[in-house]
Amino acid sequence: QVQLVESGGGSVQAGGSLRLSCKASGYTYSTYCMGWFRQAPGKEREVVAKINGYGSTSYADSVKGRFTISKDASENTLYLQMNTLKPEDTAMYYCAAYLGRLCPSSLSGYNYWGQGTQVTVSS
Repeated sequence: QVQLVESGGGSVQAGGSLRLSCKASGYTYSTYCMGWFRQAPGKEREVVAKINGYGSTSYADSVKGRFTISKDASENTLYLQMNTLKPEDTAMYYCAAYLGRLCPSSLSGYNYWGQGTQVTVSS
């Protein structure tokens, strides 16, 4: 049974930092695609950052230069380091996994999702 459990969310002021973690169990994700997504109230879920099974990363334009996605294979954990946070980063953040090396082009392609962790950035 594959499970993804996010943690690390919280409330911070604009300009602050948070690091989100996504612990995977039930499979070894090191060679698979993993991603971080977010959904703000009244908006659709959107991709934030992805890392494929070859280690290549991609980011939404809105977070480039501020967020960094990484993974620790020994801990089977995915991370999202978020710096210089802005109020518009406020959302529920989810991690997701796709059991293939190359990431899907759409959110519906991901096989597993975590329950989410809330990030709130105040101005």
